[in-house]
Amino acid sequence: KVINYHRHLYHVLDRQEISDTALDSLKKELFDLEQEFPEFITPDSPTQRVEGKPLEKFEKVRHLGPMLSFNDAFSEKDMENWLERISKLLTRREMSEIDFYCELKIDGLAIELIYQNEILKTGSTRGDGIVGEDITQNLKTIEAIPLRLRKNIKKSVVVRGEVFIPKKEFEKFKTVYANPRNLAAGSVRQLNPKITASRHLDSFAYDLITNFGETTHQEKHKILKTLGFKTNPYNKYCRNLSEVFKFHKEIQKIRKKIPYEIDGLVAIVNSNKIFEKLGVVGKAPRGAIAFKFPGKQATTVVEDIKVQVGRTGALTPVAYLKPVQIGGVTISRATLHNEDEIKRLGVKIGDTVIVGRAGDVIPDVIKVLPELRTGKEKEFKMPKHCPVCGGKIIRPEGEAVSRCLSPNCFAQKR
Repeated sequence: KVINYHRHLYHVLDRQEISDTALDSLKKELFDLEQEFPEFITPDSPTQRVEGKPLEKFEKVRHLGPMLSFNDAFSEKDMENWLERISKLLTRREMSEIDFYCELKIDGLAIELIYQNEILKTGSTRGDGIVGEDITQNLKTIEAIPLRLRKNIKKSVVVRGEVFIPKKEFEKFKTVYANPRNLAAGSVRQLNPKITASRHLDSFAYDLITNFGETTHQEKHKILKTLGFKTNPYNKYCRNLSEVFKFHKEIQKIRKKIPYEIDGLVAIVNSNKIFEKLGVVGKAPRGAIAFKFPGKQATTVVEDIKVQVGRTGALTPVAYLKPVQIGGVTISRATLHNEDEIKRLGVKIGDTVIVGRAGDVIPDVIKVLPELRTGKEKEFKMPKHCPVCGGKIIRPEGEAVSRCLSPNCFAQKR
């Protein structure tokens, strides 16, 4: 109990009353006692977090109710449209009572935990939303997930949450895994729990399926915390959409400082009664939506390619795009840098392309999607004469940039 108390302080509440070495000494003492008296080992003992032989395969687990995903919103207008849609299903009084609970949308893996007589019995992945995989042995290695509830509760308790990997841990694996979510998913699906333990995963609980008389989603989080679960301290109650928009902007500003990857907020209708009444559309609840942060990439169409002439006479091909939103900014042009870059990309006028924008850098074309070609696309060829003054163009040997040689070129005199 003493070890579990201090582990809960450290891994869930981010507090510490004794040193790491003192806690390690307590754990060693417990381990030695259990070796001497194995009949007293309990399933919630701290020594049981990494135990058991590697599995041959994962067993399937049917969820007590569907594990749903969220529909996405990418702008304040999308959010207003969502509220308008769900309001049509409510009475005037219910519409006046709508408020929200907002959670950070973490780049992780959804899980379901089932406790019986206070002890963790089953932990599973979302799977297809109806049936997941039993990964209990691996989830026990995550310190933020309690092996025993901190309240004396004899009924079955079902909790849902997210498993994720902190940014500093992801740094060690970023050459192998494309993103933190893939790493988290790959880590909890290791047949050997010792490998999972070595990945130092973390977890937040975000939903309580068992009824404790709670009337709002915010109350669910308070109950989860008293049961011993780690909940996200950034989560926030918002009275209306204006407060959701404000919170969205605040989190976006501090996003880089948050120690794990997020890609937006989840706005949830706070009243459980109204949330249940709104029901489900497809595989998503109507009463919640993922309000994403502006993306750094988007797909669009190259409508034309024109050449600009700079003050040094350098010619730069520029893609004129069908306008698209990237990072909250409307993009209608992207640099193609030079003739070699056009050949490397294989870009044609009329192509569908992926355009990227990092920070305040000029957007550029990252990739062409040739599988979307219709046959109407046109090849682009660099001009042989300056498009501004008609002067001669040369491309010096060993250079990627073509230049106008005319000293009278208007573009060079700006």
